[in-house]
Amino acid sequence: MPVLVKKVLLWGFVAFLIYFMAFRPDGAAQLFRGIGAALMAIAQGLGDFLTGLMS
Repeated sequence: MPVLVKKVLLWGFVAFLIYFMAFRPDGAAQLFRGIGAALMAIAQGLGDFLTGLMS
């Protein structure tokens, strides 16, 4: 993908995030909580996998 298209998409995404947080703060907080929970579940699963390999 050309560099210009990547920059436009990135700035569009950043603008959407700012808009989303400004006008829907509860929804944005819930979204980030969900992302955090998913990352924690992935980390826990990876830890369990590595523990299983070591034992």
